[in-house]
Amino acid sequence: MTSSSKRKEEVHAVNGGLKQSTWSKAISCKAVWGEKDEFLDVVYWFRQIIAIILGVIWGVAPLKGFLGIAIFCVINAGVLYLYFSSFQQVDEEEYGGTWELTKEGFMTSFALFLVVWIIFYTALHYD
Repeated sequence: MTSSSKRKEEVHAVNGGLKQSTWSKAISCKAVWGEKDEFLDVVYWFRQIIAIILGVIWGVAPLKGFLGIAIFCVINAGVLYLYFSSFQQVDEEEYGGTWELTKEGFMTSFALFLVVWIIFYTALHYD
C-alpha cells in the first residue's frame, strides 16, 4: 500500500468517515491534511487575510515608512510560523522545510498589504 493511500485512509478514519472541508480543517487544531497542496493553499490564503487586515490597520493608524514594512514582515511570518508549527503541528520537512512554508505566498501578501495600506492611508490622511 502506498503512503498516499495510507494517508487518505488515516484522514477518512480520523474524520469519522466524513469528508471535512478545507476551511474547517484550517481552524481545527492538529488537522490531518490529505494533500500537500491543500495545506499550502490554506497558508497562502491566511497570508492574504493577514495582509488585508494589517494594511487597513496601518492605513487607519497613520504608520509610515520602513517601520511599518518591518513590523508587517515580522507579524506575517511570525503568525504563520506559529500557525503551522504550534497550532497545526505539521511536519515541516514534508512541505520542503520551515523556510518553504514561511515564504509560501509571502510576496503576493506583501504586495496586497502595500496596496491596501496606501489606499487607506491616502484616503484618510492625505492633505
